[in-house]
Amino acid sequence: MTTSASTTAFSTALTLDRQQVRALALDADFTEASLLSLPAQDGEATDARFHNFIQVGYHGQMQYLARRNEAGHLVRGRVDRPFPWAQSVLLCMASYHSPAPRSIDPAPVGRGWIARYAWSSRRDPDGSIRPSDYHKVLLKRLRQVESALKQQYGNFQSRAFVDTGPLLERAAARAAGLGWVGKNTCLIHPRHGSWTFLAALVMELPASDESPLVVPDRCGSCTRCLDACPTGALIAPYQMDATRCIAYLTIEHRDVIDSALSAGMGRQIFGCDICQDVCPWNRKAPIARDEALQCREELVNPSLEWLAAMDESRFEALFNGSPIRRTGFWSMRRNLAIAMGNSGLTQFIPWLESQAHSASGTTALRHAAQWALSRLRSQNQTA
Repeated sequence: MTTSASTTAFSTALTLDRQQVRALALDADFTEASLLSLPAQDGEATDARFHNFIQVGYHGQMQYLARRNEAGHLVRGRVDRPFPWAQSVLLCMASYHSPAPRSIDPAPVGRGWIARYAWSSRRDPDGSIRPSDYHKVLLKRLRQVESALKQQYGNFQSRAFVDTGPLLERAAARAAGLGWVGKNTCLIHPRHGSWTFLAALVMELPASDESPLVVPDRCGSCTRCLDACPTGALIAPYQMDATRCIAYLTIEHRDVIDSALSAGMGRQIFGCDICQDVCPWNRKAPIARDEALQCREELVNPSLEWLAAMDESRFEALFNGSPIRRTGFWSMRRNLAIAMGNSGLTQFIPWLESQAHSASGTTALRHAAQWALSRLRSQNQTA
């Protein structure tokens, strides 16, 4: 590792060419890419917004977001806090838009919903389809770009991340000109919409002087996402209370889910796409043709009965290598119980009764099953 003095001399002697770096990212099969020079022009405003988000507790159980440095500042608020040597960030985008139905489209009864980003799969040389985790897929591509840059510029300091680094990727991508942050708090690219993953390469090398054009906010007067959010997580344009977000509740939150939110969760069992499904910009987005992020057909509108019949070993076998594994077997069962309660189908009552009184399950699962039973019986009595 170089000393800080030599690092400074090294990094000021070389400048990254924006077009060349973008071309390397596209060659690595990213959909789009752009370099952000540090410090970002809106860095102070971004830091202030993030501080307020944490201060009011909208991050819920995601304590990693609230990590602070020795000075008491939020580590993720500014890139120079965890990486004082950083002078640029390469933001890479990969589209995962598929021609499959949306969560808001009509679906067969008794079906749940898994967020579109978690459908990803790859085809092995023998023709078999296997789950693929976008974290690993994109990190491999990012390493390819990193390696190519170091072959040309030398062994400079860098860090590569896909949703795992201490930085605010959407804010950085907006500042890098890859889109605007919409009223649903998602990054929206003017061509590819919001069905995109982000990967970031933090580097000690500076970018060339010309700054990327910031894409203006094009949400206009549209409020479809706010109007459609069934749990009221979008408390105002551009503001989200994650503790009310279905994606947070079904994945990050491992405890009992507030009964006041359960009905609004509908049939969502892993993540939520509603605020993106209603966005007009996603209707215009082209279908992605990414061989490593292909749709797993069995995960589109999956049968609740099929998922409920799985034991833990089958769950692990089916979702090993998939983002869905993150939620865990017991949290998935909790989510299934709530979706069953919202289905209106009394055929699920026997399974729910078994989960409501199971000694092997979690408190959160038993609570969800009891809520679902009460909801189904109440609906059946008033029918």
